[in-house]
Amino acid sequence: MKRKNASLKIRDFDLQIKAVNDDGFFSGYGSVFGTVDSYREAVAPGAFAASLGEIATRGRPVPVLWQHRQGEPIGVYTKLEEDEHGLYVEGRLLKDSVRQAAEAHALMDAGAVSGLSIGYYVRDDSFDETTRVRTLKALDLMEISLVTFPANDEARVEAVKFAIAQGTLPNLPDFERFLREAGFSKSQSAVIANRGLKHLLRSESEGTDRDPDPAELKALSDALGGLKLPTFGD
Repeated sequence: MKRKNASLKIRDFDLQIKAVNDDGFFSGYGSVFGTVDSYREAVAPGAFAASLGEIATRGRPVPVLWQHRQGEPIGVYTKLEEDEHGLYVEGRLLKDSVRQAAEAHALMDAGAVSGLSIGYYVRDDSFDETTRVRTLKALDLMEISLVTFPANDEARVEAVKFAIAQGTLPNLPDFERFLREAGFSKSQSAVIANRGLKHLLRSESEGTDRDPDPAELKALSDALGGLKLPTFGD
């Protein structure tokens, strides 16, 4: 199934933990079907089915990531499946061999870790003009992270790094946060994102490779003029 667009999206959920065991095993629900979030979006039953089938076919364990840090896996998911309620997950934290996994386990056991965050591409969706709700009908699941708090800014920055590392485009608000974290001012971040990334996202959504508008290129050039892009460690 073809992706509708190539923008990696991040969706946060309150992880409904069903179990956390001493050996690092945990289980619970991430995505709950039919719940309308603050973006006026809802995940439809079956939205993950095709992607989960492809993951199973590959036969490689899906890593448990911490705060979207792709270089910091803390365990593996041993089961990912849909049921009538939502996306059910089982995983095992490598708490005896990975320091961050031990910390994550303690936090989950104490109830301090409250979120699950997924990175995905939209394959198919629909929009209801009456209710103004977008229904996500098919999603391409890319990664699943445990996060301290849903919509945590630190996790969002890591999610943007993940998207860029995958050669894809992050969404506009997250990219602005990323630029501010990199050291740009709020106004610089807004100009760079809106004059550069916004054009790419629009061209992508239109399915065109048209030449950029000269005014947009000049604005982006002016915004970047004299600025040195910071470098990032792992």
